Amino acid sequence: MSMSAPQSRRIVSINVGQPREIEVGNRRVLTSIFKTPVYGKVALRRYNVQGDRQSDLRVHGGPSKAVYSYSSEHYPFWAEQLPGTPLPVGAFGENLTTEGMLEEDVHIGDVFRAGSAILKVTQPRMPCYKLAIRMNRSDMVKRFWASGRSGTYFSIVEEGEFESGDPIEPLESDPRQLSVADVVRLHKRETDDPDLFSRAMEAPLSGSWKHEIRERWAQMAF
Repeated sequence: MSMSAPQSRRIVSINVGQPREIEVGNRRVLTSIFKTPVYGKVALRRYNVQGDRQSDLRVHGGPSKAVYSYSSEHYPFWAEQLPGTPLPVGAFGENLTTEGMLEEDVHIGDVFRAGSAILKVTQPRMPCYKLAIRMNRSDMVKRFWASGRSGTYFSIVEEGEFESGDPIEPLESDPRQLSVADVVRLHKRETDDPDLFSRAMEAPLSGSWKHEIRERWAQMAF
């Protein structure tokens, strides 16, 4: 089923990073969360953006987390929430800083073309402690999750190339219409909508989200 974009969707910035060791207290941590913009045509191959490499494949990367995007529209919110914290593009560890791709408007299973590559929405982001390291704030993971501004993971359906400024064109809309924001609300037990729960169980939602939502749903009192 084709879909029409409610607003302009585009890539604002492409950001990549390599694993680096940093000191955290009395231990050393390997992380790739420190991303910097790259310019010109950038290739997507298998499970990666060219020039980017994940540090811990148990929780990052792989086929269902090949590309992570975060909305440029969220940056003013975080600038207000985190006064004095530098927030260059890529600050949240995203490969793509985007415009017009808010979590409410993007659905699990939706397919998009960016440049010559084709991407499919797979899941929200569950933040880990490395985000707190990146922002130098011990409360950052809690703040990020509470905000509902999760960002979106994609799988690579077709390899290709893209560059900053390229439009993100909708190709297919998943019929269940389960938004990325819906998944987060279900996981946080902010809704008891049985229709939404059913759609989540049927949607092509990657990772452990279905299992965790099912467990949390069972704990809810009706």
